[in-house]
Amino acid sequence: MTILHGSYSLISWTVCWIKNVLVRYGVIKPRKAPLPVISIGNLILGGSEKTPLVMELLSYFEGLGLRPAIVTRGYKGKWEKDGGVLSDGKAFYGGWEEAGDEPYLAAHRFPKAGVFVGKQRYRSCLKAKEMGFQVALLDDGFQHVKLARNLDIVLHDPQARGPLREGLSSLRRADILLLKKDRGKATFRKIRHKFPALPVFEYAVVSRGLHLLETNERFPADILKEKNILAFCGIARPERFFALLEECGIQARTRMVFPDHFSYPARALDKIVSACASLKPDAIVTTEKDALKILGRTRPLAAVPVYVLDIGLDLPPAFFERVRDILAALVAPPGQ
Repeated sequence: MTILHGSYSLISWTVCWIKNVLVRYGVIKPRKAPLPVISIGNLILGGSEKTPLVMELLSYFEGLGLRPAIVTRGYKGKWEKDGGVLSDGKAFYGGWEEAGDEPYLAAHRFPKAGVFVGKQRYRSCLKAKEMGFQVALLDDGFQHVKLARNLDIVLHDPQARGPLREGLSSLRRADILLLKKDRGKATFRKIRHKFPALPVFEYAVVSRGLHLLETNERFPADILKEKNILAFCGIARPERFFALLEECGIQARTRMVFPDHFSYPARALDKIVSACASLKPDAIVTTEKDALKILGRTRPLAAVPVYVLDIGLDLPPAFFERVRDILAALVAPPGQ
């Protein structure tokens, strides 16, 4: 069942509907941040490549000479309720336990970016502006109606399984739709017909190779072809990870799945060690998000190399041109 006809999460759908009605009638008035806000969101509960898109945009903005910041809730982090600054672009002030795994991963990959966490996203934008950042990337922000945004980007996978946060009609609020590639021409035409003015671009998740967890030494993914591989992850929709491994020619004979945002306590590592002892894999492969939680804790696995699959998004140049054109009217060029 595709999410064009998928089931709703009754609670999420009801909350979203009420919030949008309150905005429409002026009961909730979105607060305008002192810097441009680009929201990245989706329609379903669970993962949909939002974090990889955040990192693609961070890379793009830094390449333009801008100082971008991430503004995020920091789901399941200790700072989620009261807020905190994970990175000011110069130093780190916490780890994944405080900020949440996805914000920490982005901060680790882009140490010059600001990373601000907490439920009060407007307050985070104020801090980002005070620290000299020029644009805020609002992670998982499509349903966060309390903060005004200058650009709403929505990722949509019509074949994703999972309950809807809100219906397809909510795409009327979007400024750009990123539709997952190879989901059928009929789906593309249907969305084009329903939202003729909405810019639609296709994207794909791609491998950027592997790196060894403890040394960061990089390798092409094909070094693990025809090897006995144990793969594990604790992410939403883990089938995406295993499918990408197969696309890289990596056959994971053993697959271990843990809950999303899993913290990997000692008993979980013991379970992986036991699996290695009995199955004797040539190597272990995991995701970037999972890897950061076991970094420095892999001594019991010393006999088996642990690789991390690096991923990114394949996006058309026209998408970045659209973002650049919108941003150009909002941000002064570097040096001015």
